[in-house]
Amino acid sequence: MARHVFTFEGGEDLTTMGATWFVSYAYHKHIDPGHGNWELVETVPSRTSVFDKTGSQHRFWLERVLEMDDGRLNTNEIGLRAAETKRMAAELLNCPGL
Repeated sequence: MARHVFTFEGGEDLTTMGATWFVSYAYHKHIDPGHGNWELVETVPSRTSVFDKTGSQHRFWLERVLEMDDGRLNTNEIGLRAAETKRMAAELLNCPGL
């Protein structure tokens, strides 16, 4: 099966991290340091590296996550449902300094 890549700006990088992982890690960094679902993958170092170098795209990606298909968002490996991912993304968009 071919790898699904998001077709919007920076989509390759978001695909590398995973949309749900991206929201989970951003939520941990900006809102709740106790949130830890993002830690449930073996590739944390490579994903955090991509996250750290793509900060200028984070707000744009959070807006795209709110538009994503719930079924696809539910296929993550970190135990978050689409509704929770979208709630966190919306909360992050209201976070000053993001």
